[in-house]
Amino acid sequence: MKFLGIIPARYASTRFPGKPLALLAGKPMIQRVYEQVSGLLDEVYVATDDLRIQETVEAFGGKVIMTSTNHKSGTDRCYEAYTHVGRAFDVIINIQGDEPFIHPSQIESLKQCYRDGTTQIATLVKPFSASDGWEVICNPNSPKVVFSQHMQALYFSRSVIPYLRGKEPEEWPVSHTYYKHIGLYAYRAEVLREITSLPQSSLELAESLEQLRWLENGYVIRVGVTDIETIGIDTPEDLERAELFLKNRH
Repeated sequence: MKFLGIIPARYASTRFPGKPLALLAGKPMIQRVYEQVSGLLDEVYVATDDLRIQETVEAFGGKVIMTSTNHKSGTDRCYEAYTHVGRAFDVIINIQGDEPFIHPSQIESLKQCYRDGTTQIATLVKPFSASDGWEVICNPNSPKVVFSQHMQALYFSRSVIPYLRGKEPEEWPVSHTYYKHIGLYAYRAEVLREITSLPQSSLELAESLEQLRWLENGYVIRVGVTDIETIGIDTPEDLERAELFLKNRH
């Protein structure tokens, strides 16, 4: 199978404008993401609507595709970029531009999901540690996932799911294994085309999570589990945590 990696990158982030160009240990974040996944897939492109990001990617030798400014989601931007690549791929992997610590094993886990010929969409989850505590688990910027015994996603939420009846919230982290969603998606090419033509759904609008649109429309999202810690960067404060994480890791 041929795998294409696309990294959607917008400049106009509501919570962190200019996020892809923010420096993390001296390198633009978009460069760190690109370098983490290059060599793991058949090809990798950044998909952006901003000339500053395009110029930055070209400056470090990356491949970049300019896309429309009107996209409402990274998935829509991925599909447009794919149509501009000009070559067919079996699976397109949507790599979040604010996940600079993506590990090679996580990309491999996504690829392994497609050993099952019925897989339409795949994503990754990571168990929270009981030591993370209630405040970490209930952070709405870290979506939670519940999935079936067949490793198929049942629901994603910014709320803590499941609710543990009869227990105080402080007891929840040690009473149940909670899973957070890692911002990686993989789609069969024909499925990517289909889901980008769907109108936004009520659950998607309620939670601001586009994957709920796919579940509402009957698509199956296969889940792979990773134990690798990553830090998604949504705010300047997250960038400070990432700097500290990078220093401690080295």
